[in-house]
Amino acid sequence: MESTADQATAPSTRATRAPARLPGLDGIRGIAALFVVLHHCWLLSFPGFPADTGPAWAGWLVYGHLAVVMFIVLSGFSLAVSPARSGWRLNGLRRFAYRRAWRILPPYWAALLFSLVVAWTLIPQPGQGSPTVKSVVVYGLLVQDLFGSPSPNGAFWSIAVEAQLYVVFPLMLLVLRRAGAAVLLAVLTVVVALMGLLAPSVPAVDLFMRLTPQFAVLFAIGAVAAGVAARMTAGMTPGMTAPGNAHGQASPWPSRLPWLALAAAAPVVLLIVVRGPEWTVDHYFWVDLAVGPAVGLLLASVAAGKPRPLVRLLDTRALRRLGSFSYSLYLIHAPIVVVVNRMVLAPRLAPGVTMFLATLVLTVPLTLLAAWLFASVFELPFQRHRGWGALRAAVLRR
Repeated sequence: MESTADQATAPSTRATRAPARLPGLDGIRGIAALFVVLHHCWLLSFPGFPADTGPAWAGWLVYGHLAVVMFIVLSGFSLAVSPARSGWRLNGLRRFAYRRAWRILPPYWAALLFSLVVAWTLIPQPGQGSPTVKSVVVYGLLVQDLFGSPSPNGAFWSIAVEAQLYVVFPLMLLVLRRAGAAVLLAVLTVVVALMGLLAPSVPAVDLFMRLTPQFAVLFAIGAVAAGVAARMTAGMTPGMTAPGNAHGQASPWPSRLPWLALAAAAPVVLLIVVRGPEWTVDHYFWVDLAVGPAVGLLLASVAAGKPRPLVRLLDTRALRRLGSFSYSLYLIHAPIVVVVNRMVLAPRLAPGVTMFLATLVLTVPLTLLAAWLFASVFELPFQRHRGWGALRAAVLRR
């Protein structure tokens, strides 16, 4: 959920300047975060999930989980862009770990404190009791997918998964460097698919399903897609077309990628439409694995500047700005949506379309404003300044 400005930098011995920003990716991130907000507004307005009890025109909002799938693939993509340009090498494990912690933890811990205060003083998350001391410890250490405790924030479950993927990311790069993308994807997919097949009948395997192991495959797909994009955009500057082949002819692959992404997505979308939300939610493990390749192809396509109308839309100022604080939006929106829906609207409105529209009208502007203010204090300064010394100096200058 971090911005493209936070792509891992290449080793200084191999590059003299930071890689150019890839247009469109921040826009995708912003749209995905906003989709999660809309999904939670829908959930609180139409009871019965995973059944779709709302109007047909809002039925697509049932599938908020798929936005998290987008985040995971995009996270693997963003982190792998610079290593892909540098022979799949990081600029040191310690530096990578420090920069991930510096980028992710300050806004997360601030959002955790905010969520705890809301849950303790106003209202807990739906279906959850008041957070306990165990909740503070478990969520503070990012192990909420391993240990059960009342959740202070319904969106926090995926942050633990992403943090664990950061731990295995250097290993993924090692496999990519020594064995290649096909081996990485094949091994991960086979192992994860076997877990999915065995989990219903083997309790020991079923325990690992709490870790959403399919996300490891999605993260790897993002990294591989970054390698594809790095090859196509090597040596490009903003405004350039994709490089040609050995004979100087333009490569056809950037233009083919959107069609490949569409071809990969079409069967999954058709399956979801035919089987409906209850089946889809119950089979998210397999749906996630099926959606992953389409998302990876889409990201590689956008990074290569194709299709141009879509990239121009995603790279508009409004969507770039939304993407710049999308992590903060994801972190703090859930408590705000719950307070507005359950404490302000529920005493006055019955569940249904009117409640949904009122929730949208009140919470979308409120969450966007709150997330922007939150990011200005707890997220963006940590993007701009890479250590306590630089951050302290910036604060003193102000």
